[in-house]
Amino acid sequence: MKLYNLIAILLFTTIMLAGCGNSKNHNTHDDDDDHTDTDAFVFTKKQQQKTQFAVEDVRIEPFDAIIRTAAQVLPSQGDEKIVTAKAGGTVAFSTDFAVAGKAVKAGQYLFSIESSELTDNNLNIRYVEAENEYMRAKKEYERKLDLEKDKIVSKQDLIKAETEYKNAENIYNNLRKSFSGGKQTITAPISGYITTIFVRNGEYVETGQPVLVISQNSSLFIRAELSPKYFSALGNITSANIRIMNTNKTYSLEELNGKLLSFGKSADISNPLIPVVFQINNSIDLLSGSVVELYIKTQTSKRAITVSNEAIIEEMGSYFVFVELSDETFEKRMVTKGKTDGLRTEITDGLSAGEHVVSKGAILIKLTQSTEELDVHSGHSH
Repeated sequence: MKLYNLIAILLFTTIMLAGCGNSKNHNTHDDDDDHTDTDAFVFTKKQQQKTQFAVEDVRIEPFDAIIRTAAQVLPSQGDEKIVTAKAGGTVAFSTDFAVAGKAVKAGQYLFSIESSELTDNNLNIRYVEAENEYMRAKKEYERKLDLEKDKIVSKQDLIKAETEYKNAENIYNNLRKSFSGGKQTITAPISGYITTIFVRNGEYVETGQPVLVISQNSSLFIRAELSPKYFSALGNITSANIRIMNTNKTYSLEELNGKLLSFGKSADISNPLIPVVFQINNSIDLLSGSVVELYIKTQTSKRAITVSNEAIIEEMGSYFVFVELSDETFEKRMVTKGKTDGLRTEITDGLSAGEHVVSKGAILIKLTQSTEELDVHSGHSH
């Protein structure tokens, strides 16, 4: 009887242990299913059509070495004009264009210079003197021209009179073009925007003194200063991408019809940094004097898997992309990032060539995570 009871106890124990093992295996299977449910989402064709959405192939391709730095936006040569005083006197600005940022058109009145109250360098007196000298030289030239016909004056005297007449005429016409109502008027030499005003209204200026600056803001320089350690790579610059700080938008040099203009070939003790200058067309309303982030691309033999920066979602310090499983089914997958050129980012782990990732609209798929989970047992998406 004791032996029978012992056998019964051993058999019961064996059955219970087997049951626990089966239960454990079943729970593990459920955990795997829950993990799959969490990583896969439905984003229907109808949802895709309502927004900017795109999928790109994952492929291994050349990826240039990147030099990331800050750069300053500067006006290019010929894009701005410094307007100077044509005569000494006090400045009287137009009330409509006395502030920086105002748009002006070529030939538009900007300011006047008044000198009628000055004892020295009086513009009224200069104008009258120029007019009188012009009239005198003209009459003298015409008189000698008649006398030359009768051989009364020499050819040399006639040439001298003509030269004096032409010089007086040029001075007179130059003053007459901008002289009106006892003051000299200054107009805009180009269309553009007033960027800088150097003097205040009513301030005295000397002849040739800068008064204001007009910029067309159409062609700009992007200037960066790099450490000498990058010097060997500068001869291999292929392009650059420019990220605008306040909008976080990034543009390629090609989009802005830009080009590499120059880079420094030497450095000195006072400034050991090497300047690199790009020129672009300002089709995106960049502000001269502002700072941008520059990704300088240099030629290399390196190949890598890259994705659009828009494809990458950050969560709690980790990075994810959405891999397309079918036309409407997507898997959330963790990836490891490498370098970026401002538009595309290298993926060092988590993706394989031949897969497809969402390149636009990834953030919208992320928003469906809590409402559009998949039933992996159904065999199709809902």
